[in-house]
Amino acid sequence: MRRTLLSCALLLAAGHAAASTAWVSNEKDNSLSLIDMQTLQVTDTLPVGQRPRGLLLSHDNKLLYICASDSDRVQVMDVATRKIIKELPSGKDPEQFALHPNNRWLYVSNEDDALVTVIDTETSKVLGQISVGVEPEGMAVSPDGKWAVNTSETTNMLHWIDTSTQTLADNTLVDQRPRFVEFNPDGSQLWASAEIGGTVTVLDVANRKVLKTLTFQIKGVHPDKVQPVGIKLSADGKYGFVALGPANHVAVIDAKTFEIVDYLLVGRRVWQMSFTPDQRQLLATNGVSGDVSVIDVDSLKVSKSVKVGRYPWGVVVTP
Repeated sequence: MRRTLLSCALLLAAGHAAASTAWVSNEKDNSLSLIDMQTLQVTDTLPVGQRPRGLLLSHDNKLLYICASDSDRVQVMDVATRKIIKELPSGKDPEQFALHPNNRWLYVSNEDDALVTVIDTETSKVLGQISVGVEPEGMAVSPDGKWAVNTSETTNMLHWIDTSTQTLADNTLVDQRPRFVEFNPDGSQLWASAEIGGTVTVLDVANRKVLKTLTFQIKGVHPDKVQPVGIKLSADGKYGFVALGPANHVAVIDAKTFEIVDYLLVGRRVWQMSFTPDQRQLLATNGVSGDVSVIDVDSLKVSKSVKVGRYPWGVVVTP
């Protein structure tokens, strides 16, 4: 009996130790909410710079990068101590960014300056500034590190940056107000959301040609409210998830056939998403309702809503 109780205790302790943590940026509160993914409770609130939006983890999960948009800085937090350890010279109004596979080069979109700033995160030096379209926002780096792609909301373009030279190589016209880009796991495709166009464009990276333009129709939701923003693609290549903004739904797409599988009702004004490390759950931030929806990926059901701060925007999950 004693051995059984001890075994149970050890299992519980191991489960607790393995619990992951979600980090959520709250635009209006200048803070981060931390959610224990085992209890689905907020365990801490951390003050950060003004209007935090984009969040990004270093590839070893030791550092958290924070776009403090109104502070015109990218802040760097030590995940272990939960302290800001330095600030990077990001340029004006950083909103989204992407980290190169080398874990050093950070590509930051500067909405007010029509620039992408490239920063060496180890030396805190600016490696380059690349002119792009008007109101740059979305940012992604290909898995092989060859391409950094930026979206410009007003110019309605994707801008392809050659990372070997840190120069602009090409532009691709997409639908109105592109907000987010995501490479699929093997880097063969790029998915780009267009908020006002109401579409997601899937491109073949090798030739930059359009493979599919996805449109969305939700029963009882006016088409004008269908405004795609954040995108997440599962590592197994099975699903694509698209946050549909004020439509208050996340679209589930078969990533192989590009067919719509389902629409999941979440909170109000869903913005961004992040998988847990095992990809069994997907978190979605809902700006207007001030909460985070927890989606079970296997059942494609919303299992929980967690209240956080005002206007949650970005989210990442650490092991």
